[in-house]
Amino acid sequence: MSAPFIGLISDTHGKARAAALDALRGAVWILHAGDIGSPDVLDALGQIAPVHAVRGNNDSGPWAEPLPLSMTLSWQGTRLHLVHDLHDLVLDPVRSGISVVVSGHSHKPSVEQRDGVLFVNPGSAGPRRFSLPVAVARIEMVAGAEAKILLLSGQ
Repeated sequence: MSAPFIGLISDTHGKARAAALDALRGAVWILHAGDIGSPDVLDALGQIAPVHAVRGNNDSGPWAEPLPLSMTLSWQGTRLHLVHDLHDLVLDPVRSGISVVVSGHSHKPSVEQRDGVLFVNPGSAGPRRFSLPVAVARIEMVAGAEAKILLLSGQ
């Protein structure tokens, strides 16, 4: 049996890709880091697990207005901060006791440790952009937070 995980997704731009939904099955939560594109994407993700989402720079209209620009959550005693564009991070994660920062916007999947804070960008699970991969990510709490990028196949 695998460890519980949080599913991470971003930049879907209105596309609820079947491979992304499959990769997130079993998550205890799903965090969407913005540029959702349509409430239908949130509905599809919500069939898998509770969804926490922030508004991206391309999210507009009445459905997107209630979405916050950032949020901080706690899971198993670990504080996670969710923001669409890392350049819009207004808090100091170290001073704020944040262990994980999840962002999107760049469409480039990455996992990086800085000053004891795990920065994760799940990449884009929406339409393929340039030569960038289509991806989602998972965070597991195994002796601290560990993140893994999951590259998806298909168009």
